[in-house]
Amino acid sequence: MTEATTTQGKEDGPERPQRVLHVPAGEGPTVWVDGDTYTVKASHENTGGSLAFLEASVPPGCGPAAHVHKAEDEAYYLLSGELEVLDAGRTFTARQGDFVFIPRGVTHRFKNTGLHVAKMVFLFTPAGFDKFFLEAGDPARPGEHPQPWPAEHFGRIAEIGSRYGWEPGDEPAG
Repeated sequence: MTEATTTQGKEDGPERPQRVLHVPAGEGPTVWVDGDTYTVKASHENTGGSLAFLEASVPPGCGPAAHVHKAEDEAYYLLSGELEVLDAGRTFTARQGDFVFIPRGVTHRFKNTGLHVAKMVFLFTPAGFDKFFLEAGDPARPGEHPQPWPAEHFGRIAEIGSRYGWEPGDEPAG
């Protein structure tokens, strides 16, 4: 990863970069989260807290449970595949080329209900939730596939999430 070497001080957070951040394809910390694969391309550290940008691969049947972000807005763009998206009390299907914006405080989730892996890119603003992925996720291992987590794992994940302004959300009965 190539990033800024010259920074301008910032009293209340990470130093703000003064040069272009370039993260080549295939680079960036990669973790597995409950069957999904996330690669952090831009973090709170290398954007001065402005934003976090991640790549994700979501296999069929996977995706996070309903949840709420208290501190940041979330947006994603679907590169391939399709996802069922929960927006508070309604669901819709996002397909390749669709953009989804989720304001902080809105209960949401996505789930791959298709037959193929969905690929997407995420933007969180301000940055900070990228730390959740890096702390909660399991290190990705070359040549292996991520697996969904066992039920007993979710208490720890909820505790980590609470430190980053994440809380479980209610999903309406179907």
